[in-house]
Amino acid sequence: MSNNNKFKGTGVAIVTPFNKDNSVDYKSLNKLVNHIIKGGCEYVVVLGTTGESVTLSKDEKKSVVAQVIESVNKRVPIVLGLGGNDTLEIVNSLKTTDFNGIDAILSVSPAYNKPNQRGIYQHYKAIAEACPVPIILYNVPGRTCSNMTAETTIKLANDFKNIIAIKEASGNLEQCMKIIKYKPKEFLVISGDDMLSLPMIASGADGVISVIANAFPKDFSEMTRQILAGNVKEAQKLHYKLTDITEQLFADGNPAGIKAVLELFGICKANLRLPLVKVNKVTQNALEVLVKAYK
Repeated sequence: MSNNNKFKGTGVAIVTPFNKDNSVDYKSLNKLVNHIIKGGCEYVVVLGTTGESVTLSKDEKKSVVAQVIESVNKRVPIVLGLGGNDTLEIVNSLKTTDFNGIDAILSVSPAYNKPNQRGIYQHYKAIAEACPVPIILYNVPGRTCSNMTAETTIKLANDFKNIIAIKEASGNLEQCMKIIKYKPKEFLVISGDDMLSLPMIASGADGVISVIANAFPKDFSEMTRQILAGNVKEAQKLHYKLTDITEQLFADGNPAGIKAVLELFGICKANLRLPLVKVNKVTQNALEVLVKAYK
């Protein structure tokens, strides 16, 4: 059995809780990790976009990762978000990062620079040659303004054995299906979009790295398991149970929406670091109504 299988199912891109003074709330972070694991999710992703990693200092990042490793206590795999638009900086970070307790990295395609496909390939080639743990590619054109094509993904998957998966958040099901059709056998395709997880997995994807599972780990991870097992009707019930909340979570930005729900659940406060701000009153009210009615 491939070691890649540990990343099948539901991974959770965990938020970074903050206190009112904007310091990291490690107590709530521990509570969140336990909530997610108790809910049945297969692994966690720390320092991703949802974790507001770009607003954390180097020391804070180390402390957050250390807390997550301690809280997880080897119960599930841990994926570390480690990406950016300066290839050399990432390579240097790979050489100095302590990977004890880390099972893989999630590395987002470069933002802002807008490299062409040859540049994206060379970027990941440099990372693959320097990285001591498996790599999950991350394609999210809505944030990077640069799409990694199916052809580039497939070439990377074939050329580098330590590139084991892609988190696909292009929203383009045709592109996702092309990757699924032509990828190497053990290479995983992971949904990066909560709303599209069911159709992607039904098309042959292997799971999801989720935002909503921060708050609803039990139902969302069960939905994922059901559709992976081919139980379409059971998966559909859970999918549609969550769709209204999922829509509102992203109505006024991520992770503002999910943090608003986590505050309603008493897991952590809805504090964010600038330039992100809390959801507007319309979205807050909608989330409160939906959470109250959720059964």
